Amino acid sequence: MSALERISYYQGRRDEVPNQLLAKELVGAKDKAGIREIANNLHNDNKNIRSDCLKVLYEIGYLEPALIAGFVDEFLYLLKAKDNRMVWGAMIGLAAIACRRPKEIWASIDEVIRITESGTIITKVWGIRTLARVAAADPVYRHKIFPYLMDQIQTCIPRDVPTHAESILCAVDPENKAELMDILESRRSELTSAQSVRYKKVLKQLDQV
Repeated sequence: MSALERISYYQGRRDEVPNQLLAKELVGAKDKAGIREIANNLHNDNKNIRSDCLKVLYEIGYLEPALIAGFVDEFLYLLKAKDNRMVWGAMIGLAAIACRRPKEIWASIDEVIRITESGTIITKVWGIRTLARVAAADPVYRHKIFPYLMDQIQTCIPRDVPTHAESILCAVDPENKAELMDILESRRSELTSAQSVRYKKVLKQLDQV
């Protein structure tokens, strides 16, 4: 049975378990041919097939990002898809490989920012993570991206403050650290007790920058 035949759609399933299991097996076997077969179906005419294939790829990204790093151009292309499911799935894929392919993502950085800004909640969460990881790779990238990240953490709903702060940590350096700390301090009073716990953990990590 080919890798494609094992996705949820071909198993007659509507849940994601077959896709998750397939991802684990492909990673365990380092089955590059199987991964390529899945990637080749990201533009399948069947919406369910292409959605399942994207799910398999970003599940692989959670486990072994290097195995999907070569598909950076595919993920960037999918940001233009009309189907929101494909857009946020592609952004998760980009976040997984951003540390390995920052240069390629940087070449499309305006588009990544635009999609992050206009996308769904999931797209925005993973878009900020993608942008932060690209920013962490080079001071030039950071100079452009960090102000956008600061604007997002300044204006997001309180629930998202800890989430975005955790994502942005990788892009913090001694020069921009104070700006982030000032914004976080200005939003402290808006947070719930549970959010404050995560907030305090971020502050501890900032102290080490």
